[in-house]
Amino acid sequence: MVGYDVIVIGGGHNGLTAAFYLARAGLRTVVLERREVVGGACVTEEIAPGCRASTTSYIASMLRPEVIRDLRLEHHGLRMVPCEPGLQAVFEDGTVVPWWTDHDRAVEEFATSISARDAESFDRVHRRLHALARYLQPFFLEEPPNLYARGWAKVREGSRAWRRFRSISGDELADLVRFTTGSLGEFVERHFESDRMRRMYLANNVYGMHAPPYMPGTAIGLLFHLLSGGSEGVQGFYGHVIGGMGAITHAMAEAVRGAGGEIRTAALVSNVIVRDGRAAGVVLASGEELSADIVLSNADPKHTFLGLVHPEELPEDFRDDVAAIKMAGPCAKVNFVLSAEPTWTGMPTDADANRRSLATLVPTLAEAQAIYDRHRDGEIPDRLWVDCVTASNVDDSLAPPGVHVMTAFVQYVPFALRRGTWDERRDELLSIVVGRIEESAPGFPGTVEAAQVLTPLDLERTYGLTEGNIFHGDLHIGQLFSMRPTPSWSRYRTPVRGLYLCGAGAHPGGGVTGAPGYGASHAALRDGRRRRGRRVPWR
Repeated sequence: MVGYDVIVIGGGHNGLTAAFYLARAGLRTVVLERREVVGGACVTEEIAPGCRASTTSYIASMLRPEVIRDLRLEHHGLRMVPCEPGLQAVFEDGTVVPWWTDHDRAVEEFATSISARDAESFDRVHRRLHALARYLQPFFLEEPPNLYARGWAKVREGSRAWRRFRSISGDELADLVRFTTGSLGEFVERHFESDRMRRMYLANNVYGMHAPPYMPGTAIGLLFHLLSGGSEGVQGFYGHVIGGMGAITHAMAEAVRGAGGEIRTAALVSNVIVRDGRAAGVVLASGEELSADIVLSNADPKHTFLGLVHPEELPEDFRDDVAAIKMAGPCAKVNFVLSAEPTWTGMPTDADANRRSLATLVPTLAEAQAIYDRHRDGEIPDRLWVDCVTASNVDDSLAPPGVHVMTAFVQYVPFALRRGTWDERRDELLSIVVGRIEESAPGFPGTVEAAQVLTPLDLERTYGLTEGNIFHGDLHIGQLFSMRPTPSWSRYRTPVRGLYLCGAGAHPGGGVTGAPGYGASHAALRDGRRRRGRRVPWR
């Protein structure tokens, strides 16, 4: 049996982040990736000869600046070009409205394209959102509050929360409660008069969430997406990654190896070895056993605890809590190879390539609710919400001259179909997506040279995302902070001593952030120091 100090299950961006910090600390660390390529759902893959795309994750938005600096990702080749605008909605009447990253420019744009009153409301609301996001920012790389702390530990937890929020005003506290518990639909209806402005906010929220805009808790996305990202830590950063999203995990893998870590691909883990209530290693699908004192799982909570750990090693109530985590991802992805970039109706003739790369075909709030209801019934909606990024406009390394690569993120589609299978209905989904794009980009079907359709089922079986959930569990207040993945085990540790959760199913959640990997690795290192000092038991 080959021995290590640390085994990391899964070579996604969080697993690689965790492996770097542990290897840098001098621990003999190995990453085990089930696929032939590292990166998990943050990869660049060939979808046609000579054409590459960010097949799953497709825009960099919240990658932690601390992770970028510590892993020296730019030294390892990472380059990101800010999206400008951050998003761009294309409406049915041929109007294209950009949401510029510069606040004053965005206010001016909305006053011209939408209404002066809504521009004023945007100015006021967005400043409030940025201010509130700063209160949550410190928690992003900290363990969430321990709801089960006792004695002095409870006092310390209360003191930490007080320090973070001691300067918050009564109005800000009321806003924070509204944003964390209210619905996006109610929020935009309260603050904006025009349907178009409300749709701009919808276009920037509830991505990947198994929730309609009027469901309580959906407004929290307004804050979540403002948490800093990029090398400069800019609030609300959005960026194109040169070389596709796989350039992030490629750079991370180089950082892991540079720190002395090992990475093995085509290494599928079948189960975690547990002895006397403690993780002792893993067994691969090949039958090979690897030993380690510390095991971190970058897999989602359901796969980790219901698939990799024997039921007898976990409390029954914990398994019940894990089984109840809301998954059933509502997303699909279609990646296109095109003979020409889409010609969006209403796009200004002087728009540069960066601006032309973005087009969100966003429904009204009522349409989004109806689409959600239809998908919840197990049906593929006739009209879909589609977010398009023609990355080759910004990155000519993705395709040969004259050829373009465009990715289309699709929401809402069901994981479980009422009729037929996803393999049988794949072409139906493609046809609906192409038709939706053609409404705003006439002639689009004639430019399609190839298409890769990733259904929710493909996201599960190819990328290991249980029920196709890209966030390893929905992002709503009942599954965030001290509730993620379960209230009793929300601080990366698990009922199995020495087994940690380091993926998006842990705090603070999904997105290409590196934060769960950072938090889990630092928790393991702290526990190791305490264990060696025999001050507290390893938990």
